[in-house]
Amino acid sequence: MSRLRRWWDARVLPGLVERACKSHAILAERQRWVPQAAGAVLEIGVGTGLNLPFYDAAQVTAVTAIDPSPALLARAQARAAAAAVPVELVEAAAGAMPFDAGRFDCALVTYTLCSVDDPGAALADVRRVLRPGGRLIFVEHGRSPDPRTYRWQRRLTPAWRAVGGNCHLDRDVAGLLRAAGYQVASLDAAHVDDGPRWMSYTFQGIARTP
Repeated sequence: MSRLRRWWDARVLPGLVERACKSHAILAERQRWVPQAAGAVLEIGVGTGLNLPFYDAAQVTAVTAIDPSPALLARAQARAAAAAVPVELVEAAAGAMPFDAGRFDCALVTYTLCSVDDPGAALADVRRVLRPGGRLIFVEHGRSPDPRTYRWQRRLTPAWRAVGGNCHLDRDVAGLLRAAGYQVASLDAAHVDDGPRWMSYTFQGIARTP
């Protein structure tokens, strides 16, 4: 990784990610989905901790929140300390998590699968650490079913990855979940009103382990 890339990822990207993830549409998604987590929860890609204020203390016993970025985890510290539930921040990436199989009741992933190198391996690792019948709550952007929009997503993704922390615009999130062995119990998939069409198609719902 070049010196410029390291500087960008450590100094600039965390602030850009936080600003982008504070939109009204994403706030409404957090308010809808995060409180549905329960039990021992694993959050994948905690980033700066924007989900942490929305966990329901009446349902959640503890949150283990992972991210591979030390810069983002540092920004998440204050939100973790202020959360209504116990939060442990762990520097780790889905795909190589240091947790025992079946440790968690529930997992949460929001706007993270777009940026992991191997989403299939990441989802398989999450499935490993969830108990049988455990839930994966997901809110992700990805591949639009509109052919014209999808063509733009494919064209823009190489440049977008370079400045957006490896973010892919064109991943089929529902397909990835099914290929990783999850049962998609509920799914809302549509373009949201906030943002350009090439980055505003979202997959929201709950998947379960067998």
